[in-house]
Amino acid sequence: MVESLFYKLKLKMEVSEGKGNMRGRLFLLLSAIMMCIGGCGGALLLRLYFIRGGNRLWFSTCLSTAGWPINFIPLAAAYYTRRRHTTTTAASIFTITRNTFLAAAALGVLLGIINYLYTYGVSKLPVSTSALIAASQLAFTAGGAFLLVKQRFTAFSVNAVVLLTFGAGVLAVGSNGDRPAGESKKEYVAAFLMTLASAALYGALLPCIELTYIKGRQSLTYTLVLEFQMVMSLFATAFCTVGMLVNKDFQAISREARGFEIGEANYYVVVVVTALIWQILFIGAAGSICYGSSLLSGIILAATISLTEVFAVVFYGEKFGSEKGISLTLSLWGIVSYFYGEMKNGDNNKKEELQIQVTNMEPNETLPM
Repeated sequence: MVESLFYKLKLKMEVSEGKGNMRGRLFLLLSAIMMCIGGCGGALLLRLYFIRGGNRLWFSTCLSTAGWPINFIPLAAAYYTRRRHTTTTAASIFTITRNTFLAAAALGVLLGIINYLYTYGVSKLPVSTSALIAASQLAFTAGGAFLLVKQRFTAFSVNAVVLLTFGAGVLAVGSNGDRPAGESKKEYVAAFLMTLASAALYGALLPCIELTYIKGRQSLTYTLVLEFQMVMSLFATAFCTVGMLVNKDFQAISREARGFEIGEANYYVVVVVTALIWQILFIGAAGSICYGSSLLSGIILAATISLTEVFAVVFYGEKFGSEKGISLTLSLWGIVSYFYGEMKNGDNNKKEELQIQVTNMEPNETLPM
């Protein structure tokens, strides 16, 4: 009898929750793909910018979030969808509340600072910097998630953090960390410290975004996530624009374009595509936090480091040494471990919920189908 009720209740829950779960998983998968595209593409294009003659720090930093207007495309589609289904005379254009807007604006300024620190490090340090950033960022994300949003860690998630952190660290240790020619020790140390600072701040930023979602007194939808991301990017861009004005980057853009090694037209192509690619990364990160967690977002971002190294071999002819092979293996192992743990934990939670509901049923109670 109990087994029959258990089966019926399980079937009923699967039917009622299947559509919602499927939609959430679809958005999570889409967000992960966007993070991979943005993380790999953004890092490679930023490197291309500096390799081929670009040297404007504030301008290249601004590109990280300057693509924020592309959010209007999906937001417009969401708005017209709301208008078709709303029962009121008019649907609101934006769903974000004042408090959530202010939180996004503050985090946007923080994002602008993070992007500047990261860009400065990339412009001064060797290739191993990217691995070092990823390694420390994931550790800070895990710590921030534990302190701010009470993230529950399982053996699988801990294993994933350790493997991905160690995998990225292998790249940093195995790569040539010598100071580049013509660069002073003071500049090298400053860039090293700024890189670590950017990793620490970004590691704290992801749990702060998740905490804002939790504390926000409104329904969490993907539309809200897009609006939140757009506000963050807008204020980060405004912060960087001030830096560009102070350093007269606007006057130097045309001159830098003319001296770009692969041509003036390609300079503007690189600039525009870089802005779009970075925005894809941030939209994906916001979505992965919404439908997953800040820890998951950090893990996906760390996993893209090895992919970036592979693409660097393809596009820039870099050597693929043993340390990169080890790093790639550890990263893939870590991401598989995390998702396997999530699937197993989800199945265990469903079984516990079903057992509790069956236990609380009256002896003669039947389950409507």
